[in-house]
Parts: sequence; C-alpha cells; structure tokens
Amino acid sequence: MTIRHFLTLNDLSARELRDLLTRAGELKAMQAAGQDHELLKNKVLAMVFEKSSTRTRVSFEAGMTQLGGSAIFLSPNDSQLGRGEPVEDTARVLSRMVDVIMVRTFAHETIQRMADFSSVPVINALTDDYHPCQLLADMQTYFEHRGDIQGATVSWIGDGNNMCNSYINAARILDFELIIACPEGYEPMTALLDANKDRVRIVRTPEEAMAGSSLVVTDVWASMGQEDERLRRENDFAGYEVTVELMAQAREDALFMHCLPAHRGEEVSAGVLDAQDSVVWEEAENRLHAQKALLEFLAS
Repeated sequence: MTIRHFLTLNDLSARELRDLLTRAGELKAMQAAGQDHELLKNKVLAMVFEKSSTRTRVSFEAGMTQLGGSAIFLSPNDSQLGRGEPVEDTARVLSRMVDVIMVRTFAHETIQRMADFSSVPVINALTDDYHPCQLLADMQTYFEHRGDIQGATVSWIGDGNNMCNSYINAARILDFELIIACPEGYEPMTALLDANKDRVRIVRTPEEAMAGSSLVVTDVWASMGQEDERLRRENDFAGYEVTVELMAQAREDALFMHCLPAHRGEEVSAGVLDAQDSVVWEEAENRLHAQKALLEFLAS
C-alpha cells in the first residue's frame, strides 16, 4: 500500500481537495451537533514542533481527541532531534510507534527527509516554504461563504512567504486567479511563479491587486525567525496595510482572511480585521475541521 504524505497542496488532486473540503464541512456539522465521530479510535499522532504555534498545536491535538485518537507533543527539548539525531533516524523510529507524524519546522528539506524515511503519513504543519494546512482552512472558509472558488480573483497583499507559495498551489489546483502585491525583493518562489504564469500575476502596489477581487489575504510582514529583519521589513512594506479604504476597491462581497496572529495597525487595520466581511475567526476554527478531514483521509 502506497503511503500518502501531505507536504504541499500538490499532494492532492483537484478532486481529492474538493472532496476533503466537503468532508471538513461534514465533520464540522457533526461536531456542532454533538454527534460521535471517533473515526480514528486508538490512532496516535506524533506532533513534532521545531517552530511553536498556538493554533497548530490546539487544532491537531483537539482534532485527534475528537476523532477518538491521541496526540503526542514533541518540542525540540522533548525529542532527540533537538540533540542532533538525524531526521532520517527519528522518522524511522517514530513511524514504528505512531500512525501519523505531523511536523512544523523551518527548512522544507527537513520534512521531505522525514517523509522519505517514514513508514506512515507525514503532514506538513508549516515550513519556511509552504503552509498547506492553513490553505485547507482558508479554502473551506471560502467555500462555506461563497461556494467554489473556481474562476474567482484572489488578492495577496504583502510578503511572498510560505502562505503566498501555498496560495499559488491552490490557484493551480482550484483554478482561480491570484494577484500578488509585494515590494521588489519579496516575491514568492521563482519556480512557482514560472510554472504558474497563467494563474499568477505580480504587481507592486496593493491598489493594483484589488480590482474584481473576491478574497483579500495578508500575513505578518516578519514571520517567525525573521525578527531581526523587523525594522527593515516595516519600512519596505510601508503602504501595504490592508485598510477599510483598500478593501473598498475589491468586490462589494469580498472576504478578508489572515492566518493569524495579526498585528493590528501593521499589515491590517483593526477596522478590517474586525469587520463583517472578515472571516478570520472561522478561518482559524476551520483549521480544526479541515485537519480532521485530512487525518481521516491519510490514516483511516
């Protein structure tokens, strides 16, 4: 039996991704109704964190509990990875003891090596290059509010980071247009841009990205591990704050998303984050439901 990993959105076909989003909605409804759905009873998830996170830990741990399984949290201080054990050896050992391995780390190469030597599915819970689990939640949220995103225009405002890279993958798989507004030098991965020229366009001001947009997305200007660049990035991203005035240039029914945590008054104004067309809180909640659907897909 072939092991299915989830390292980027490209590990799913368009049909599988849409089916997974539908299943996430079903699991969300079951949870709200108090309906038992212990679909992974006695299954165990190992959660390997080299980067800390509130939403990632709680959503995966709560999700496994609701599915009838359990989760083991491993920080660098709790595992031999933090003491220099090769990733390959950790993968070999963990995969003999658990049913799924979730990794949140820095270099994408780390999770690729983990998958190469694991005998159970490996999930990318964030690397410096990609954040596919967040895209599952984002797309579930859009589908809930507006239906299928195929043919829509999405505006990404800010750094061409791991979230932006994953939005490029989503644009290809789900067939929407992505307009990325970023300063020069902050573009997403060149290989992704080159491979998706028919779906993705770079512009240099947020205003250029907004026309016809059904979804506006941003993220912090300095991600974890970039704290020493904060002052330079604040200067470079001046003018890239998503404001009420900027949102008014998108479609009247445009949604706003942010993977959180957000810095009000930097990449997004409080007026946008707390507005009626902001769905950031549902987006955060849907990490739980989308990941439960993913866990069921990979581990059952």
